[in-house]
Amino acid sequence: MRSIQKGFTLIELMIVVAIIGILAAIAIPAYQDYTVRSKVTELINAAGVCKTSVAEYYQAVGTFPTDQTKAGCSNVGTANTKPPVVANTGLITVDASGTLATQLGAGTGTFSYTPTTSAPGAPITQWSCNTAPTTILPKYLPATCR
Repeated sequence: MRSIQKGFTLIELMIVVAIIGILAAIAIPAYQDYTVRSKVTELINAAGVCKTSVAEYYQAVGTFPTDQTKAGCSNVGTANTKPPVVANTGLITVDASGTLATQLGAGTGTFSYTPTTSAPGAPITQWSCNTAPTTILPKYLPATCR
C-alpha cells in the first residue's frame, strides 16, 4: 500500500524558519531607523514653525529677534523635543528630549536652521539645516538637509 504524505518535512520547516529569520534581520533595523526619523520630524516641525516667525519678524523689523519670545515662537516642547531657541543671529535650535534623545545618543540630538543674508538688512536668501550646530546623523534628516 502507498502511504500518503501529510504535513511538511523537517527540511521544509527549516527553510521557512531561515527565510523568516533573514527577513527579520533586515526589517527590524530598518523599522528602528524609521521610528527615529519620524521622531526627528518633530524637531524639524518645531524649528519650521519658528523659522516662519523669525522670517516674518526680520522682514517687518529689519533685524533678527533676540529670543524666541520676540520671534513669536512657542515656548513649549513636546515629548521628544525641547522648545526652540532663537539667537540674535536668527539661528533656530531645537534639542531632542525624552526617548528621542536616548535613541539619538549623547551629543547628537540638536537640529538647527541658519538664515543666510547677503548683507545686514538684506532679505533672507536661504535657510541651511545641514550645518553646525545640527548634530543629528544625516540618515535621520530629510533629503534637503543631508
